[in-house]
Amino acid sequence: MLFNRVKSLDAIMATAEKKSLQRSLGAFQLTLLGIGAVIGTGIFVLTAEAAQKAGPGMLASFLVAGFVCGVAALCYAELASMVPVAGSAYTYTYAVVGEVMAWMVGWALILEYAVGASAVAVGWSNHAVGLLHGLGVNFPAEISNADALMAKVQLMFGAAPTPDLMTALQVGGWINLPAVVVAGFVTMLLVIGTTESARFNAILVVIKIAALTAFIALTLPVLHAENFVPFAPTGTVGVFGAAASIFFAYVGFDAVSTAAEETRNPQRNIPIGLIGSLVICTIFYVLVASGAIGAIGAQPLTSAAGAVLAPGSAEMAGRCVAVVQQGLQEPLVCSKEALVHVLASIGWPAIGRLVGLAAVLALPSVVLMMMYGQTRIFFTMARDGLLPEKLSTVHPRFKTPHIVTIMTGCAAAIAAAILPVGRLADYSNSGTLFAFFMVAIAVMVLRLKNPERKRPFKTPLLWVVAPLAIIGCVVLYLSLPLTAILVLPIWGAIGLVVYFSYSRSRSHVGRGIAGSDGEDDPPIYGVKM
Repeated sequence: MLFNRVKSLDAIMATAEKKSLQRSLGAFQLTLLGIGAVIGTGIFVLTAEAAQKAGPGMLASFLVAGFVCGVAALCYAELASMVPVAGSAYTYTYAVVGEVMAWMVGWALILEYAVGASAVAVGWSNHAVGLLHGLGVNFPAEISNADALMAKVQLMFGAAPTPDLMTALQVGGWINLPAVVVAGFVTMLLVIGTTESARFNAILVVIKIAALTAFIALTLPVLHAENFVPFAPTGTVGVFGAAASIFFAYVGFDAVSTAAEETRNPQRNIPIGLIGSLVICTIFYVLVASGAIGAIGAQPLTSAAGAVLAPGSAEMAGRCVAVVQQGLQEPLVCSKEALVHVLASIGWPAIGRLVGLAAVLALPSVVLMMMYGQTRIFFTMARDGLLPEKLSTVHPRFKTPHIVTIMTGCAAAIAAAILPVGRLADYSNSGTLFAFFMVAIAVMVLRLKNPERKRPFKTPLLWVVAPLAIIGCVVLYLSLPLTAILVLPIWGAIGLVVYFSYSRSRSHVGRGIAGSDGEDDPPIYGVKM
């Protein structure tokens, strides 16, 4: 039978029961944890991309993405409180729906974590290069982006040699070297087992909040109402398309739900932490977006034929160069460090550089957390026999899963070297949306199959919230660009080939290997998130 391999929930729970974790986290600590995990990626990286897709309508896009994340988070929290062990959505799906779908979720999470890490690495590169430029150091364009490479690929596949495309080919770069460097640096840190202290993370949270607060305080007073007209130049399609991309800015809230085992009164504090952090982040996002739009405008760029250009495309890069060459101010939608650009445009270049510095300081920790999450998923899947057990090998000196970490780092570096940030974020979102979709299904299935099981936190109005999460994930997925929509089924098909040709015959559950259902995962020593 295809769906008869379900990993015993009781056996999985045995892992948590063997550990006695102190319940010390309250609602305030959980809210701060969520804010720290969420803020630091999308708002620094994707503001310009969202503006190109929706114009001022990106304000509504932030609200749509925040709502979908909110209902998905409530579903996630119930399962996390019941199964507070490693593996994230992969483990939950294995326990409820079975091995095939768990494999597909784990396979999709590669898009969320590894590709997401690549997107953040490119965002860091953009801010680092911009910060150097502000200090008078001009980093060569040839090795700080891959616009020329993308233009060359498009021409090879028969694209018309438009002026914008030819401009990108002439002045663009061929590889994003800073993104490769930061991905390699984080990989090295994970291999040698660098410990991230709670104090260091708290400092980063303060830096990020301070930078965004300064941006809001300086931009809202110079807001011009006419910059919001037309509000949605690309219509509802553009608003939802931007929401699908902005979804990336909210990923990380699961840090709250996975802390359920260490939370006092989880029935009360988990929802407060989840919803509180998402509400606060959404308010920050809307205020930042309002300031950016109101200060300098955010209308999308169009081609010579009047068509709205795709953000991150070679044509878009060429059009942005042409606009600047005409002596016009660089539009918000063209900036690779949008918040810094806005502050410089309204007379605060020094504060803008400090905001850029905040992004440069904060984003590597986000890359680290995403790559750590990816290695943990791979590690868990290898322990289940679904991936080669060699991947779960721990380094004899550093006590970290060095093989899978190096593989993940290499893959993330290659993607970051050649793809723009928006495209990477969209690819990452396709995997994340699928994982959240499966979590919403799993929580409903488990309510029906095992209603009497103790739930430290129960999703309120489950039969309303879970369907809303499912519908929201489907709508945002279908609102992604066509290439990102196609990535998920193509990637999934590759995953099924791997599963049926290798993993299914080696699965510990399928082979009935003793201890595979309840044995503790060996810890990854030296890495503390």
